[in-house]
Amino acid sequence: MNTQHQPAGRSFPTTPAGIALCVFLAIAAFLLWTENQAHLLGALPWLLLAACPLLHLFMHRGGHGGHHGPEQGGELRAPPNTSGAVSATA
Repeated sequence: MNTQHQPAGRSFPTTPAGIALCVFLAIAAFLLWTENQAHLLGALPWLLLAACPLLHLFMHRGGHGGHHGPEQGGELRAPPNTSGAVSATA
């Protein structure tokens, strides 16, 4: 079996086939962007709204349950000041 291999120092993007593929992908991306720009930009507000619940879910790591004290890894917080007086530590 006589198989040809690329030289060890040459990667695919620098070969003629790799350059042709990159040019083809750039042209395809440009044409897709110009033809569908209104559709893509019109969907951005909906994508931002859809991202809010996902961000909330991932940032809170699944929910609000399980608030722990300092011995279990949580932080100790002072009770809220309901008297209206300004505290000295704030």
